[in-house]
Parts: sequence; C-alpha cells; structure tokens
Amino acid sequence: MPVSLPTLRRAIFAVLLLTTPTQAADAPMLVTAMAKVFTVHSADAEDRFLGSAFLWGDGAVAVSNAHVVGNASEVRLTDAAGHEQIGQVIATDRSRDVAVIAVKPGQAGLIPSATQPQLGAEVWALGAPLDVEFTVTSGRISALDRQTDPATPIRMIQHDAALNPGSSGGPLIDSTGALVGMNAQIADGSRMFIGIAYAIPSADLTRIVQGLITESLPPIPKLGLTARPVSRQLAEALNIAATGLLVDAVAPASLAEQAGLVPGDVILAVNSAALTTPGDLAFAVESAQSQNRLDLTVLRAGTVLILMAELTAEASPLTLRELKAPKRRAAYTLQDLGLTLSDTQITAITPNSPALNAGLTPTEIILQIDGKPAATQRAQSFTHPVLLLIQSPTGTRHVFIDPWATGKTLHPVGGANVLDRDVVVF
Repeated sequence: MPVSLPTLRRAIFAVLLLTTPTQAADAPMLVTAMAKVFTVHSADAEDRFLGSAFLWGDGAVAVSNAHVVGNASEVRLTDAAGHEQIGQVIATDRSRDVAVIAVKPGQAGLIPSATQPQLGAEVWALGAPLDVEFTVTSGRISALDRQTDPATPIRMIQHDAALNPGSSGGPLIDSTGALVGMNAQIADGSRMFIGIAYAIPSADLTRIVQGLITESLPPIPKLGLTARPVSRQLAEALNIAATGLLVDAVAPASLAEQAGLVPGDVILAVNSAALTTPGDLAFAVESAQSQNRLDLTVLRAGTVLILMAELTAEASPLTLRELKAPKRRAAYTLQDLGLTLSDTQITAITPNSPALNAGLTPTEIILQIDGKPAATQRAQSFTHPVLLLIQSPTGTRHVFIDPWATGKTLHPVGGANVLDRDVVVF
C-alpha cells in the first residue's frame, strides 16, 4: 500500500525524536555547568593565559590544578558571561596537583557526583583548551584507577573527551551535571590530545580540597630515595623474586637514610603489606601517616630485615623507572661494554658503546655487579645483562646494561602512566 506524504513526514519526525533527544536534553545541563567555569589568567600586566578552573560546592572557592596557578598568590578569573574577578590562591598541593582559590560569594558551584564513576559512562570536559574559552567536549570513561605517577597516591579517571593545553583545571561532569573529576593530564609526548586524558576523581578532590581549606591535609612525606620496580630482568640478575622496589639511591640525612636503607636494598613490603605494583609505596606511605612511622620489610644480600622510618610531612621526591626486556646472545666482559677500568674506577669510555649509551661517565666507580662486590668480578665474562651499582659525585644509582638491546634500556617514569610512558601535565 502506498504511504501518504503526511504519514511519511510523521514517521521521519518520530525517528528524529528517537535519535536526537539526548543531545537536546544535554544542552541546558551543559549551559548551567559552563556558567560555573572560569578561564584563568595571570593577575598582572602580562595577563598570561594559564588554564581553567571551576566553582566548587557552595561557591566560596574555585578549584584548579596547582600547575595552572604555579607560584601566583592571585589570578584573574573570567566566567562565561564575561565577568572578571581577582581570586586569591589560598592553598596548593603540588604533589596532588590541586589548588584552591578564594572567590567572591555568588552562585553555587559544581557538586561532586554521589555515585561511583562507571566504565563506559558518558562524560563532558569543560574548559579552555588552547585558550579557546568555554569549550565543551564529550567522551566516555575508558578506564578507572589509573595511577599516572607512581610517587603520588591518586588513581585517576581515564577518559577520551578531548583535552589540550589549557584544559587543565576544568571540570569533568556526567549526564546529570554532577562533578566526576577535574581534568589534569593528557598522555602523549607531543602535548596534544590523542585520545587518552586523565581527571582527578571527585572523591579524591573532595578530600583534598576540604583538607586544604581546613589545613588538615598532611603533605606527602619525603622519604628521600630513588627506586625502581624489580622486573624479571633485574630479578634474574640479582637471583631474587620479581617483586618489590630496588633502591637506586638514598639522599643524605633523609628519612630513608635514617631508617637504614642503602642502595641495593629491595623493599618488599610496607607495614606488612606487600608491594605488588610500583605505586603501592605511595599509598602505603600516605596510609601510614596517622601512625607517623613506616615498617619496611627489606631484602639485603639474601637476608630479610625490618627497618623503621619516622614520617615527616614534606613533598615526596620518589622517582620510579622501568626497563625494557633484554635479548640474550653471547658472552662479554666489562671492557666489551666500552669501559676502561683502574681497579673498579672507570677511567675512559669508548664512544658509541653500551656503557656510554647507559649514561656511565669517567671517574665513576663500580661498587657492585649483580648485587655482589665489583672487585671480584671485574675480569669476569657475562652471558646476561648486568646490573651495576655506580658511585658518582652526585650519589649512587643502579645502571642496567643490556649490550644487545636496541634503544634506551632505562626509561624515566616520573609523571608517566601505566599505559603510556609520556604523560604531559599542561
């Protein structure tokens, strides 16, 4: 039977109603949320664009990233209606990357979501990417509990709503307009968005903001050590299990030194909780602050020790590193790595050698090879990658050398995330 034109029009209209109401329904929510967003500029003659911010809770303060406000004591805030004000930066937590800004009383701010974020949930990012003010982008939560910095006890929300430099400090909201998190990072060395973005969850943000306002949030304690995960390659070199953190260096007069930690120690557990991932140490340190002490289970030269560290509230300098997998082929000596030695001191390094590529320099001293004294092994042939403990003028560190590997053997992770090694804080 032929279909009349009016009937066809009604059918098309019905289809449109079924396919477009979500977008139409979202518009008022987004307009309401955007009214609580600010662009952030320096409060000086330069008027430099810094990033984004948003009203928080009852509207007495705005929240942004600490890396957005930097060292400024005040910033210029502009809302979507064009109203400007000078906000006083009343508190910052650089380790957790949160800043609190006092603003003029007025409208209420965004309210944290009462529900836990769900994988696949639709979200919107509001802010000023690339100084394109009051922009909204949409996406979905692509992963939960991403610890982007192993030295910081925060697990981020990963999402794919487009962020770019300038988005930092802007809110991430859900379909009800509730705050899901604060956008803080993107993953990629190019500094531009490629589909992976990170937000500080609203639950963590609530705890941090309230703690900063009431001055009850303790800073992350400073241990004063550099460590790396015990990978399978390191474990094989040291003939131990692939677990825990290998201590590269201990800062003089630090809490780590006072506790008795030395380079070459492997931290297995903190307060009886095993370190199963590199970031576990940061959470263990944070949870132990109420006790003002850490009990460290340490493996040293085959012996398990319990060391105690008393905590003080300072910014944490923890740095973690990861290793690429080695390839095994033939035997070699330290001289084959490009090293010229006087006893255990490096006197010269061959250009374009594995030793030079690993970052070794003349005058440094090899203290240990695979966890054992270097003096007894310097003439030995090796059939596997070696782990050297090096003494330099700046301190001690471990260097893992695989003479057959391509590319860099060590890759710094400070600020990198569990998926991508380059995470940009913009």
